[in-house]
Amino acid sequence: MEASLGEIPFGIDFHPLKELVAVSLITGDLHLYKYNTDDSSLQRCLDLHAHAESCRTVRFINGGQAVATGSKDCSILATDVETGSVIARLENAHENAINSLINLTESTVATGDDEGCIKVWDTRQRSCSGSINAHEDYISDMNFVSDSMKLLTTSGDGTLSVCNLRTYKVQTRSEFSEDELSSVVVMKNGRKVICGSQGGTLLLYSWGFFKDCSDRFVDLSPNSVEAMLKLDEDRLITGSENGLISLVGILPNRIIQPIAEHSEYPVEGLAFSHDRRFLGSISHDQMLKLWDLNEILQGSENAAKGQDASSDSDSDGMDVDDNPSHSKKGTKTKNANKGGAGFSGSNNFFADL
Repeated sequence: MEASLGEIPFGIDFHPLKELVAVSLITGDLHLYKYNTDDSSLQRCLDLHAHAESCRTVRFINGGQAVATGSKDCSILATDVETGSVIARLENAHENAINSLINLTESTVATGDDEGCIKVWDTRQRSCSGSINAHEDYISDMNFVSDSMKLLTTSGDGTLSVCNLRTYKVQTRSEFSEDELSSVVVMKNGRKVICGSQGGTLLLYSWGFFKDCSDRFVDLSPNSVEAMLKLDEDRLITGSENGLISLVGILPNRIIQPIAEHSEYPVEGLAFSHDRRFLGSISHDQMLKLWDLNEILQGSENAAKGQDASSDSDSDGMDVDDNPSHSKKGTKTKNANKGGAGFSGSNNFFADL
């Protein structure tokens, strides 16, 4: 299934219960599509001009009742999924352009901006719970580990940070990588953290030893790894700058099989449908594509299970350092809107949710 978006997309997310997929666009628009598994059709059911500038990230929140978007104009918008009406808008959510947004729990979300600031929003208390200056450049991706209340973040400054959401402090930060880090997933039952990079290398960190990576997978692609999704504890799906989507095994590190070629343009985002039947991809070709995972993964199951946890020879003990290092900035940053917007008035954003 595929649909023409008309503009370059930046963000994608599936509804947690229904056959709906949301896409955010460079124009500031939010599109919502209903997909039909019977006739393999995609129908646009919402077209909203959500922001004055590019809409960089989108997530369904509150159990799918609303969809939240973050923008280069520093604002966050919550939109009712059923009616398409605006629930709430926060104009000055960050002082800089918002680049990332994820769900933490059923009632909390986190946002990251172009200058490395992360903010946590609590929809129950209807307020901003806290903020963390985690990086020196834009937040490229975030991953929440609920058991330890840790938020893992990657950045254009080439570092991985581990943020403690109980104290709202950076607990540890990796050494500077030569490449910008673009994505992060947690695998091997929480023992490994995998980061994608602009140079195409996957960096593998052992949990508790985040200063330097324990392994590198250099044979994946010479192109930037733009997006990653964890399929299971041993496999992940990558989307690269050259438009290829691949199934990759971790420890042993190998390319299991190419899944698809979205286009010759960079894959901007990947997401799973609520039942994991479909993989959604967006790219600079201005197309939304949904791939049937059951068909794609058929025949690859046995090849992916060739080695057990003994392949991981690194120590799995905890040794988290408390003094994060200050790293150099990366060489390529996204354009930020430095409008000098303050933080006042942000506590009432979720009052109507």
